[in-house]
Amino acid sequence: MYSGVHIMNNVIVLPMVIPVLMAVLLIFLRPFIRAQRWVSLGAVLVTAGISVYVLNRIQSEGILRLDFGGWLPPYGILFVADSFSMLLVLTSSVVTAVCLLYAFVSIDEARERHFFYPFVLFLVAGVNGSFLTGDLFNLFVCFEVMLLASYVLISLGGTKTQLRESIKYVAINVLSSWLFLVAIGYLYGTVGTLNMAHLSERIAEAGQTPLLTTISILFLIVFSLKAGLLLYFWLPGAYSVPPTAVAALFGALLTKVGIYALFRVFTLLFYHEPAITHTLIGIMAGITLIGGSIGAVAYKNIRQIVVYNVVIAVGFILVGLVIATPVAIEGAIYYLIHDMIVKALLFLLAGTMIALTGKVKIDEMSGLIRNYPLLGWFFFIVTFSLAGIPPLSGFIGKVLVGQGAVEAGAYGLLALAFISSVLVLYSLLRVFMNCFWGETIISQEEAVPLKSSLLLACALLVVATTGLGFGAEAISSYVSDAANTLTNPHIYINAVLR
Repeated sequence: MYSGVHIMNNVIVLPMVIPVLMAVLLIFLRPFIRAQRWVSLGAVLVTAGISVYVLNRIQSEGILRLDFGGWLPPYGILFVADSFSMLLVLTSSVVTAVCLLYAFVSIDEARERHFFYPFVLFLVAGVNGSFLTGDLFNLFVCFEVMLLASYVLISLGGTKTQLRESIKYVAINVLSSWLFLVAIGYLYGTVGTLNMAHLSERIAEAGQTPLLTTISILFLIVFSLKAGLLLYFWLPGAYSVPPTAVAALFGALLTKVGIYALFRVFTLLFYHEPAITHTLIGIMAGITLIGGSIGAVAYKNIRQIVVYNVVIAVGFILVGLVIATPVAIEGAIYYLIHDMIVKALLFLLAGTMIALTGKVKIDEMSGLIRNYPLLGWFFFIVTFSLAGIPPLSGFIGKVLVGQGAVEAGAYGLLALAFISSVLVLYSLLRVFMNCFWGETIISQEEAVPLKSSLLLACALLVVATTGLGFGAEAISSYVSDAANTLTNPHIYINAVLR
């Protein structure tokens, strides 16, 4: 019986294996750019299809796990697929597919010949592996796969600003990876395991001692560096120098892996001393909301405005983790999925505007809607989606997090979260009014033609954000199941260890 189930569960590893195998294949297809494009797109679409299949199996069978080499937990390496991880794998696959469509017509051939597509697939493999792994050491390994690919993608092209920012980006991530290893070493030395379900049991048995709480704060620092929670000083430069398609991937996926790790670790392992750990996360989330809002309103550079909107979202999602009621966690998951889609769209739209005008400051653009009406209305939709205006995808997440904050009496965080929403709306409406309205700076004769493929990529994400808003009910059972698993650690533990 077990072997049959085991074989059936092999599908769980495919979201990581398919991108890796296709990335290796693409190295041998270096001269054939068109083949590279279609193989990479096919790989992420197949991954998305597998994610839908696994998600539906989880609804009927419960959490699935795969033990590599037949070694039963907690001794072997394992992958665990629950609704939370699979929702994120599905969203990351969809977003990557759209960013690849955009890259086909926007990335220059020199980058394409220097292994752009293989490294995008390695990045996706690292992201999906991080969502699926069931032990902390392999979370570290998958983080490193993702980061190594991102080091190449951020510096590919070799412009002066890229190299300057990539040095800072690599240095910060090498430091955080070293801290991650130190935290793993201390945790293993204290409780003698790295399997997450086993860790949860051991920490609950021991009670979260002061030593374990100190180790948890070390993990908090590591994941905050990755997610851009408070420690986001590296983020504005790093996310504004790569090509648009790469920046969209970074904005949509990389910080979200850090957020996922924070949710997993502080709901499954270190949830016994919320007065210390969750209060600390709450303070960091509040300061992140304030800092992100100031950055979004203060800058005139459209790239910086977009990047600070990424920072605001990180703070908002983690407000849901701090409140930790089922409703707030559900809202945070909705908002996390929404933010992956909408941030990719925002980066693509901003990059397209810069490509069409050759300008980066919003007071240097004007009247774009006359020549590019669809682009203008797409930007209008993304503005309202990020501000949480119904019926777009940001609305349901904001309402549920707000409801959780009211239930928990977290009025300070609630106020900060919703003031930041108003400032998001203001910062993006300012871009919209400056850049799309007013007297046009481009005559009909001078207008650069907007390639239909670029508009198609943006249109697909616009459909996704409106579809997610109108179809919130369709995914509510998956989101509720994910929130239920996060708020009841025994569900995860039973699925892995029993």
